[in-house]
Amino acid sequence: MRVCVFCSSSGRIDRRYLELAEQVGRELARRGHALVSGGATVSCMGAVARAARDGGAHTVGVIPQALVDVEVADDDGELIVTEDMRSRKGEMDRRSDAFLVLPGGLGTLEELFEIWTSRVLGMHDKPIAILDPYSLYEPLRDLMKHLLEEGFARPRVFDAIGWTSTVAEAFDHLERTPVRLEATAEDYLESEP
Repeated sequence: MRVCVFCSSSGRIDRRYLELAEQVGRELARRGHALVSGGATVSCMGAVARAARDGGAHTVGVIPQALVDVEVADDDGELIVTEDMRSRKGEMDRRSDAFLVLPGGLGTLEELFEIWTSRVLGMHDKPIAILDPYSLYEPLRDLMKHLLEEGFARPRVFDAIGWTSTVAEAFDHLERTPVRLEATAEDYLESEP
């Protein structure tokens, strides 16, 4: 399975997040999967890719040209350079069978929301897991529950994703056959409840 890992490129984060990324890379390789990532050598992106390669996994980094110099492109594995961020996400999506979201910032959230929305709308059946051992995303989970209560989200929003707290639990979720979500007109259009 080709697992896309969305994660931080920040150099200002606590070491525990880098260690988590390393654990993910090692477990990905141990389970015989390939890695698709953001294509940088920095922070969690670099940590997950190095650990995966050290374990014998094939890695594919996808990075836009504008970030090649800024983020120091990871050319130790297969590297795909795209024109921009939109084509980067499209290429990562196309090359992936599953998505694992590690703690991250605005870019990670943007990637998460795009892949999560398309999953809820039935545009793909690829499994998605959030790995959150330090409760960074707990406010997001609470927000999604509130959006559900207020009618801004459908109940299946939580069927489309797995919330996990350990590396093993995250990979177990990704390796299970995902729930098939069928989109309805109500999912595409705002309508009266």
